[in-house]
Amino acid sequence: MLKQALIVAALLLPGAFANAHEYTVGDLHIAHPWSLQLPPNAPNVAAYFIVHNNGKVDDRLLGVDSPISDDAQLHEHAMSASGAMKMQQVTSVTVPAGKDLTFAPSAYHVMLMQPKDRSLLTDGKRFPLTLHFEKAGDVTVDVVVQKQPPTGQPDEHQHAH
Repeated sequence: MLKQALIVAALLLPGAFANAHEYTVGDLHIAHPWSLQLPPNAPNVAAYFIVHNNGKVDDRLLGVDSPISDDAQLHEHAMSASGAMKMQQVTSVTVPAGKDLTFAPSAYHVMLMQPKDRSLLTDGKRFPLTLHFEKAGDVTVDVVVQKQPPTGQPDEHQHAH
């Protein structure tokens, strides 16, 4: 009986890993890192995810890096003095205690400048992204490249600057 249970578990395990797309480090839980397929003429690509802080103290995302780009940056969309939305680089982002921090189109996001291998940025591919947190430390996630945003996400725009 135990042998049969182990065989069933072994058969199901690869499927669980293939679908698993959430990561936990310390008090932080990172859900569904994703990116849109890179359009032919776009020089840069953005990555998105949600970080939930289960802890009682804030943490801070200090930076990111990925082997697909020599320049990975934290960005936000902010309202300019003229009333127009603009994208700008930020040095870090607070992950509030007990709350979600959402990286999404028209919000915080990761910009990967001048990707080295564009073939990795096609539908169904994955690439590693390492998030550097002040308290929780480093966590490497696999970013899934998709043709369209996940359900409930606005369309990506204005990321090819």
